[in-house]
Amino acid sequence: MAKIKPSKGSPYARILGVGGYRPVRVVPNEVILETIDSSDEWIRSRSGIETRHWANDEETVAAMSIEASGKAIADAGISAAQIGAVVVSTVSHFKQTPAVATEIADKLGTDKAAAFDISAGCAGFGYGLTLAKGMVVEGSAEYVLVIGVERLSDLTDLEDRATAFLFGDGAGAVVVGPSEEPAIGPTVWGSEGDKSETIKQTVPWTEYDSSTGKFPAITQEGQAVFRWAVFEMAKVAKEALDAAGVSADELDVFIPHQANERIIDSMVKTLKLPQSVTVARDVRTTGNTSAASIPLAMERLLATGQAKSGDTALVIGFGAGLVYAATVVTLP
Repeated sequence: MAKIKPSKGSPYARILGVGGYRPVRVVPNEVILETIDSSDEWIRSRSGIETRHWANDEETVAAMSIEASGKAIADAGISAAQIGAVVVSTVSHFKQTPAVATEIADKLGTDKAAAFDISAGCAGFGYGLTLAKGMVVEGSAEYVLVIGVERLSDLTDLEDRATAFLFGDGAGAVVVGPSEEPAIGPTVWGSEGDKSETIKQTVPWTEYDSSTGKFPAITQEGQAVFRWAVFEMAKVAKEALDAAGVSADELDVFIPHQANERIIDSMVKTLKLPQSVTVARDVRTTGNTSAASIPLAMERLLATGQAKSGDTALVIGFGAGLVYAATVVTLP
């Protein structure tokens, strides 16, 4: 019986670089109020959102990803040709096949990198990061590009008072590569499919009738999602800290999915994070960008000096499915 040779990967993996892209158009709450009966004060008090970015025709899922990825690759100090795999998390690439990751890998100039898309909603970046870590440690790719990208403006019902103000567009990317010490902790992830109806697309594509003029959109049961995120995801975040052997007092940065500032505030309180911990609040000016929200928030914290290279950060994503993923990382 033949013996299979063991893989020759790195002992550990780490995030080496990060990049982000936000569409040019900034959309204030006043624009949202043109189609729903609400107020700027109500939107801010309920979500913390003041503005969001919406993509134009040229700012496609692929185009935004390429912009963010180029920055991440440069930040990592490597070339695109060294990327061995491209993992794209998105729910707003409307072509079933081929995966948008293949187009991105080609246009970036990778050397025939493995490329595929995943669909894990707002937890998608965490899922992609976990897969990338596994590839680097296993040895199937030395460097992996993980992209979270969304054009949620395409899936927003501007007449839905509960969701019209929530969503934004953008792309965030990181390069994951080899490390001599642990820099991406164990992932605590999972799903609760019995709650899948709380966040969903209004109708499946097979039932979409273009003659009605009503495009499928994302809808949610706000209160149910809020309770689940606040109470259950705080537990998951604590599990991720425990799995990494890091206490709340040792944490430097907290980067939760940018869904809603009230959820973020409640999680900070439940986790009893000290005031010394920097908390990402990118939601205020970027809105909820689903899979893109964590890398975009990470990029902004580093770019503005609110966080620094080497900081220990807890990241957690959660959303449609319902799915979640949390881990502790060392910032690039």
